[in-house]
Amino acid sequence: MKDMASQTPLLEIKGLEKRFDLDQGFLETVRFKGGRITRETRSVHAVNNVSLDVNRGEALCVVGESGCGKSTVARLVAGLLTPSAGEIHYEGQRIDDLSRHDMLPLRKKIQMIFQNPYASLNPRMTILQALEEPVRHHNPKYSAAEVRDKVTEVMMSVGVDPTWIKRYPHEFSGGQRQRIAIARALTVDPEFIIADEPISALDVSIQAQVLNLMLEAKENRGLTYLFITHDLSVVEHFGTRVAVLYLGTVCEVAETATLFSNPKHPYTKALLSAVPQLKDDRPNHIRLKGEIPTPINLPQGCPFESRCAFANGRCNSEKPRAIHQPDGSTVACHALEEGRLDADATGL
Repeated sequence: MKDMASQTPLLEIKGLEKRFDLDQGFLETVRFKGGRITRETRSVHAVNNVSLDVNRGEALCVVGESGCGKSTVARLVAGLLTPSAGEIHYEGQRIDDLSRHDMLPLRKKIQMIFQNPYASLNPRMTILQALEEPVRHHNPKYSAAEVRDKVTEVMMSVGVDPTWIKRYPHEFSGGQRQRIAIARALTVDPEFIIADEPISALDVSIQAQVLNLMLEAKENRGLTYLFITHDLSVVEHFGTRVAVLYLGTVCEVAETATLFSNPKHPYTKALLSAVPQLKDDRPNHIRLKGEIPTPINLPQGCPFESRCAFANGRCNSEKPRAIHQPDGSTVACHALEEGRLDADATGL
């Protein structure tokens, strides 16, 4: 396994932002206000000033409720979307402004596993065709025998019978399709894999099998993961570090053990309190109140202010900055900075 203590992170995300325009034409931007005709554009602020590092050999899990911008971050890093602002660096090289041609060498290093394996596999291609395609593209000097050997080796490593290569995606179960999707990502021997909720569409028993498969591949192949999920029980089993997103903003980043034993941000505490537990040794479930802000009109201050039991005037008017904590975590919270958080409060 490769050394995780590399001086330079494998991936650096700096001030990343992504906005999606809602207005598709000129007439949709025209508004009548105060007796005057004005032009206003509306945008969904999906990702807002996100800064993260991913060290070589680790699994950074990005968590948060639906719509918080997790998958958008993944697609920005993969180059499937273009950032509205910010920078993405891979091995010290900026990659978000590269052309499609200049990105080709990185495609072999960076692969992605999508949430829905049936949608990500071409229904008109057999499994052999789907797995051979990336091998031939990135290794044009390979002979037909070398390509077939590579496909066979990868299929066996993910627990897929090589005799199934003539079948089509619809002939497999969901778990088998996801194994094939993982195999396709591994055929080019990547070093960094972006997994966008790869197990959320699977049964619980199959989820465990796929997770163990990904962990085994991480150890055997020295992989680094950016793992997107909303399931915190998965994070505790899979992640090295955790980044918590709320409304496209990073609330807290910490080592997995630190986050689960001592969460600091009020939103992180609420998330963890909602995880089902067999033991009754955690605080009661924190029921968040207040309105969920809209990503079209972002709050001026902290995005979590309208639902936070510890918010004050500063939270309403000033965005919190990420502050390093003694235990190595990073938290963006005015209440924590000012010492206003009550460890025993439940937020009810």
